[in-house]
Amino acid sequence: MIKSKTSEKSNVKYYSIFLMLGGFLFLAFGKMANATPNHGVVLLYHHVSEDTPASTSISPAKFAEHMAYLKEQHNVIPLQTLIENIQNDQPLPENSVAITFDDGYRNIAENAHPIMLKYDFPYTIFISPDLIGKQKHQLNWSEINKLSKQGVSFANHTRFHKHLLLGNHQNDWLVNTIEDIEHAEKSIKRNTGFDLKYLAYPYGEYNQALSQGLQDRGYIGFGQQSGAISKNSDFGALPRFPAAGIYANLETLKVKMNTLDMPVLSKSVAEPQLSLAKRTPTQTVKVNLDDMHKSQLNCFYSGQPIKLDWEDNSFTYSIEDPLPKGRSRINCTAPSIAYTGKYYWFSQPWFVPDENGNWLD
Repeated sequence: MIKSKTSEKSNVKYYSIFLMLGGFLFLAFGKMANATPNHGVVLLYHHVSEDTPASTSISPAKFAEHMAYLKEQHNVIPLQTLIENIQNDQPLPENSVAITFDDGYRNIAENAHPIMLKYDFPYTIFISPDLIGKQKHQLNWSEINKLSKQGVSFANHTRFHKHLLLGNHQNDWLVNTIEDIEHAEKSIKRNTGFDLKYLAYPYGEYNQALSQGLQDRGYIGFGQQSGAISKNSDFGALPRFPAAGIYANLETLKVKMNTLDMPVLSKSVAEPQLSLAKRTPTQTVKVNLDDMHKSQLNCFYSGQPIKLDWEDNSFTYSIEDPLPKGRSRINCTAPSIAYTGKYYWFSQPWFVPDENGNWLD
């Protein structure tokens, strides 16, 4: 059968469309295949002020610098979106960052909130409801409700912001601690309408019993150890990058905000709570090395590299000198092979009480 010129033109037209669609699909799926994995970063702030403790403070000018950089280079999304999308395997925007504040200080509303409004950034404040309206430096419920109408969400920081590990050797410690946390959650819901079941541990301190007990009741925990979040993270103690005090330097923070969650397969020691008598931990960490070279994985304690012993895809480190009382961290990083400029990050917190079983502020 002889084809007409019109038919030939139609075939060429449809073939061209097919090629265009094919090319589009190839590019789309190729881009998807090479897109950054579904990881996100959470930043942690406390005070935004020049008149508050330096260790937990960032100046309004420096905070504004952080937010301007985030506006240009990252996608700032609600904490709820970051967590739920990761849990449900829903894609996140590229370079997603969520912003959190602990303690509910009034200077957040006075100095940080106008900057957040300028960029239309959502953020979350973790509050201790039994302190609200009772301390001058704290937000009151009226201010909290005003902020909630302007894109701010509120979550649980326990009733009184006390050291949760205090008295953990007592039989009723876990039950009483969780009851206090649930009391705070009900108070936040009653006063704000928020019932996220997100808990930020005061001082970042927790142990395995508390973390698991909260997860069993539907809570997600947030610590103060550093790192990114992925579906493989421990949702009983998710990491956040501190971004104030000595960590406010934007140049170092830029690297942290581009990190990926290190694919840890197992840890020989998962319990972060140590005793004063036994505070020289040895930990073996098994990792997936598909996207990193073991020769480029390094761990640090107090800013100094520590020796690693490798066996297959597991590394072991030992802390020879006793860890100090209070809070310590081991941070491990390795550059990604596939994702240029991004680093995998793993942080292990350790908590040590003093001679009387108390915990340092």
